[in-house]
Amino acid sequence: MSSLEIGSAAIVGLIALIGIGMPIGLGMLLVSFIGVALIRNDAVATNMMTAVANDSLEEYLFAVVPLFVLMGLLVTVSGVGRDTFDVFQRMLHKVTAGLGIATVFANAVFASITGVSIASATVFSRVAVPEMKRHGYTRKFATGVVAGSSVLGMLIPPSLLLIVYAVLAEQSVGAMFLAGIGPGILLSAVFCVTILWLARNRSDFVFERTDVEPFEDIGWGAVAAKFVPILSLMLLVLGGLYGGFFNPTEAGAAGAVGALVIALWRRSLDRRTFWNLLVETGQITVSVLFLILAATFFSRMLALSGVPRELAEFFLQDAIGPYGFLIAYLLLIVVLGCLIDSISIMLIMLPIALPVADAAGFDLIWFGILTVVCVEMGLLTPPFGLSVYTIKSAMDDADMSVGEVFRGALPFVGAMAVALVILVLFPPISTWLTRI
Repeated sequence: MSSLEIGSAAIVGLIALIGIGMPIGLGMLLVSFIGVALIRNDAVATNMMTAVANDSLEEYLFAVVPLFVLMGLLVTVSGVGRDTFDVFQRMLHKVTAGLGIATVFANAVFASITGVSIASATVFSRVAVPEMKRHGYTRKFATGVVAGSSVLGMLIPPSLLLIVYAVLAEQSVGAMFLAGIGPGILLSAVFCVTILWLARNRSDFVFERTDVEPFEDIGWGAVAAKFVPILSLMLLVLGGLYGGFFNPTEAGAAGAVGALVIALWRRSLDRRTFWNLLVETGQITVSVLFLILAATFFSRMLALSGVPRELAEFFLQDAIGPYGFLIAYLLLIVVLGCLIDSISIMLIMLPIALPVADAAGFDLIWFGILTVVCVEMGLLTPPFGLSVYTIKSAMDDADMSVGEVFRGALPFVGAMAVALVILVLFPPISTWLTRI
């Protein structure tokens, strides 16, 4: 077999292993080792695996993963999510479908201090959905809004997916964070427009009844008291990062300490809870770093086989062209999102697609934002739809079906598609902040 045939067989083999249930990290390591051994020999494969483990995980930058994960978990247990929703509910409850818009804004702010979509889905399914149902919104719409706006957690910085992409694409984490701001604001705005359109043109989808309970009118002093910790943490992390006071790892450390202070101040953290958070942080970190290691080995095996070079020549010929490749890539990401989780999609696709995108002359930061938006659409699409299943498991409602949540999230999948087209047509939305 030629090197190209071995590389192609490795891709097919990886897909087959995932199909039979093998964990993606182990599958990548296995096919990569066999691929390098067949292209060269066993000794080279062993030495390359050792070098990859050392090169992939010795970087100081990787400390950002556990720090931002810990910050997100601490923020979740401290009740900041509920306070964020209360603030925007007070500000927007008189607007048409105001609670839906409040949920979007609250998710956007919560995303800026957590970076994990699943955390947002868990928190707001318990906070926003009961409140919206109490005020006459349909359960389908309420859960759909939470599912849709939860994806902001992986786009608005700090974001775990943006960190993973930056590592795999060898881009600056700080630049990726800056690039996520414009698209995050755009996606929030498109979600709000979608909610307003539904409220005016499909009111039966949004509202269930008109005899609703009155809103609790909390004073502006209470609103300020709730918002100060949120604003302080945002200024500490994002202000420190973009102001040049912290690098990404230091910003993660400062954010984790700030979140710990908030949790202790609110007396929402005992020894057992804190220990459980540390254990969960370790588990998430190890799984992410192991996947990065496996993806790096897979990428080097593919480079050795020549598959990315051949794909670049095929996709960049006149018959298809750079944008033909981009459309095919984004559609494939959306399809994969229906079947496997976000990080797995990136780890499988990026080692293959990045060399092609680079050869096409695409800005890899812009390319990364498009990738993350498409990957996040997979959180809302059946049959996988991780955010949808998270909401279903977090809700104490036996009558609610998964299908109902999927139907509620469908308009927001359409909104994400519109935002994706805008981002493709206007790359500066993603890149202008990185060039200041």
